[in-house]
Amino acid sequence: MLTASFNRMAAVILLVTSLASWFSYHVARNLVLHKQEAQLEQSLLLTKRSITAEIDRFRSLPAIVGEDARVRALASDTSRVAIDAANAYLERIVEQTGPADLYVLNAAGLTLAASNHATPQSFVGHDYSFRPYFRDALLTGNGRFYAIGVTTRKPGYFLSSRIDIAGAQPVVVVVKADLSPLEAAWSAAGVRIAIADRAGVVFLSGDPAWKYRPLQPLADQMLERLLQERTYDGVDLARAEPISSTLDASRPADTSVIMPGADRRLMAKFAPLQPDDWQIVAAADVRQVDMIGALWAFAVFAVGLTTGAIFYVLRQRRQLVRMRLRQGELLERMVAERTHDLACEIDMRKRTEEELRQAQQGLIHSEKMAALGRMSTAIVHEVSQPLAALDATLATAGLLADQGRRADAGERLTKARDLVRRMQRTVKHLKTFARKDVSEFEILAVDSVIRNVLELASPRSRAMGVDVDVAAGKALAVRAVSVKLEQAMLNLLLNALDAVQDRPDPRVRIESGRIGEQVEIAIIDNGSGIAPDLRERIIEPFFTTKLTGEGLGLGLSIATTIIKECGGAIRFEDAEEGGTRTVITVPAANDAGLRLEAAQ
Repeated sequence: MLTASFNRMAAVILLVTSLASWFSYHVARNLVLHKQEAQLEQSLLLTKRSITAEIDRFRSLPAIVGEDARVRALASDTSRVAIDAANAYLERIVEQTGPADLYVLNAAGLTLAASNHATPQSFVGHDYSFRPYFRDALLTGNGRFYAIGVTTRKPGYFLSSRIDIAGAQPVVVVVKADLSPLEAAWSAAGVRIAIADRAGVVFLSGDPAWKYRPLQPLADQMLERLLQERTYDGVDLARAEPISSTLDASRPADTSVIMPGADRRLMAKFAPLQPDDWQIVAAADVRQVDMIGALWAFAVFAVGLTTGAIFYVLRQRRQLVRMRLRQGELLERMVAERTHDLACEIDMRKRTEEELRQAQQGLIHSEKMAALGRMSTAIVHEVSQPLAALDATLATAGLLADQGRRADAGERLTKARDLVRRMQRTVKHLKTFARKDVSEFEILAVDSVIRNVLELASPRSRAMGVDVDVAAGKALAVRAVSVKLEQAMLNLLLNALDAVQDRPDPRVRIESGRIGEQVEIAIIDNGSGIAPDLRERIIEPFFTTKLTGEGLGLGLSIATTIIKECGGAIRFEDAEEGGTRTVITVPAANDAGLRLEAAQ
């Protein structure tokens, strides 16, 4: 009788525990799947932002390059002199902005000039009229296209702009951007991210096994179009195995898809990327999801059996005291083991969450470093002026040494050392930016800043025969970053010297004074002045009125940014005697001003 009762109770407990285990398996599996799906959505969002940021670096570059006189001249002048000038200009732009290639096509699709003109894989003379980015630029003004280069065999993202020239046929400026750093970053991070074109062919992937494979079988018409456009020149797409033979092309963009494989099962999530009609694919292995579900099912099953055993022992308490004691010891041991296992699992999950947070911070920092890459042109422009001053100072020191004037040569070498230290401080700003720190502000005497700027610009002013007049107010102080404020003022002073270069009586004057809570520093010249309709545009990046190739139009943009960081502003006015009056307004440092005045 006791045996029959035990058998019935055991059957009930086993049934209830089995049902609970089955339910726990599916609940735990669905929870983990939802969490993994949320992680995939986050990966899609971060990937979309990083791709958009990388492409936006070059989106406006073809149109900007097309405004240069050397490029526009190719529409009517294809002489060797004009082509050489355009080649040199394009090569210089590539060195400073970092695209893979930059080239100019005529209205027939023939390459006239290219940044890689001096390499064995030069684009010059090649016909690219079959490329969609060329046809789209002629029809609509702009084009974009991702493909493997038929000349270099290197993939890239092509951005094109049509440049219309009055009285001549238009030309097309094309920039080829290299997106492979994104692919390398995904591979290094171990994430399974891929980008597919509108045909469904994967062209960027963190998993090398996915590259240049269609997500699903390609239609014959689509395959024929890809072959005609030579999108993936050298890749046999007809023999490429689809990543999934069961993928539905009409699926909603926000749904998850399980893609079975020979050695793994992947959950994939898709997101559209406009305006190219691309697809971003984020995938993760779901085998561990089944393992976690099984672990939870086993835990529930074990707990159910334990509960049933405890209930049975309590019911048989009076008859089986000894058995109850032994059973109690066994149950305590089992509970301790399960508690230890659960504690280990909790620790494992905490470590996993911490690793995910660190990975996310790493992606954010990578995007910031991409922003630093976008600042590279401004950095070169900022360092080039101290280098020019250093070169002039060292040259002067050499002449003085040849003349036996060692004391004067020593002074020049001391100034050269100061310039080197100045460039070291500039480089320090880059390290500060990479560490996510900010530059330290300090209290600066305005007359000291003006003296430093005049010293840096003195070789240029002496060569032009211009004596810069200074009328500085006494005991003026501001709170700013020394090297940055000097750089901004030096840019404005050099612009003033350029403005009076061809004047018969060149004059440049620096004035400073305090108006209320602001310190104003004015640089006045008697040049030709600035047209009223250009005053708002001259501070835009890459805008310049110079046609000699002496700069890229970044000086005023950099100076404006520096002064804004100091809490000030720059404005341009007409000078009383003609020319331009450039005014820098910076908040005054009251306490520092009082100390300076007391010291005097």
